[in-house]
Amino acid sequence: MKKLIFTTLCAFVGMTAISAQSTPNTPKVQNAAKAENALQQEILEVAHRTNNYFMTKYSDPTIDTYVKKKRTSNLWTRAVYYEGLMALYEIDPQQRYLDYTDQWADYHKWTARNSVNDTDADNQCCQQTYLDRYVQTGGKKDISKVKENLDHQMSTKRVSYWTWIDAIQMAMPVYAKYAKITGEKKYLDYAMNSYKWSRDTLAGGLFNKKEGFWWRDKDYVPPYKEKDGSNCYWSRGNGWVYAALVRVMQTLPKTDKNYQYLKNDFILMSKAILKSQREDGYWNVSLVCPANFGGPEMTGTGLFLYGMAWGVQQGILPRATYQKAMDKAWKALAASVHEDGFIGYNQGTGKDPAAGQPVTFTSVPDFEDYGTGCLLLGAVEYYKLQNLPTSSAKRTKTIVKAKRK
Repeated sequence: MKKLIFTTLCAFVGMTAISAQSTPNTPKVQNAAKAENALQQEILEVAHRTNNYFMTKYSDPTIDTYVKKKRTSNLWTRAVYYEGLMALYEIDPQQRYLDYTDQWADYHKWTARNSVNDTDADNQCCQQTYLDRYVQTGGKKDISKVKENLDHQMSTKRVSYWTWIDAIQMAMPVYAKYAKITGEKKYLDYAMNSYKWSRDTLAGGLFNKKEGFWWRDKDYVPPYKEKDGSNCYWSRGNGWVYAALVRVMQTLPKTDKNYQYLKNDFILMSKAILKSQREDGYWNVSLVCPANFGGPEMTGTGLFLYGMAWGVQQGILPRATYQKAMDKAWKALAASVHEDGFIGYNQGTGKDPAAGQPVTFTSVPDFEDYGTGCLLLGAVEYYKLQNLPTSSAKRTKTIVKAKRK
């Protein structure tokens, strides 16, 4: 009997020891968990503040915009905002976000801006959110007009529509998302062929693979140069491509050849983006020429954080290499938001570093919506990143497993 009690006691002590090893609860681990939770609370607070500002100021999402001329509210600037709002819903599922989105989409009849025959990528961007809502509702939204629009453009047999790099983000994910929903590969094939035309053919190719950056359009390909003789790489333009790569790869299996192709471009861009970050966490509007309107700018910064944080979570980018840059980028983004939610350092619309200048903490851009979208995209992926175990946590688990053997 005594032997049985002793054996049971030993077993209990052993199990307790293993349990303690498998769930470390040291002050260091506890403090790290608290810091991580506090950071996520901070991210969510900033996202709430800027989104509440926007939804309050633009409470009726159907109203046209009036910047120099009348534009319907499903233009690209607003569409990018909804990309950010759909991302925010992933970590903060409030029904009011969906109501606000559906009111906007219903008003525009779930159709590309202008008509189903519109081949302008900027006017197709809104369809990304239409497709997201279709998926979220289990197919209860009407996306027949999206199909009409894509089929119309594909019927022209042209892949030369995307003559500026912004277009890659505005339209390419629409084709990729629709291909995933329907299982019809032809939509993805068209998107990839269009991407490769912009990348490799237009003006000799808009992607400079040696430097890892894109020229905005044919007008900025050499012999065009910046003041110091360097190439002109516009921050937000490169941010659009970087975000597009993320949004298309999200629709593909990692074994897909197109995923691997885009992943290679993503890595090249990531390395170049990392090297060009400012010490204060922002990126200059001219990525390699600080002398050309150098200073803080948040839209490119938000898109770069979005891509980096996603890439680390997918195991594409090494966290140890990119962590400091992401932390600095988040601090910069958070610092750009005023107490009332207005976002400073938001470069106005245009196509190069000179657009919308001067860009300051208090300057008001011609459109506010896309800046909010860029911030939300970056904030959400950085928030998700905090759920990824750190390398120290992984090492702890490895040690525990080794002790169990």
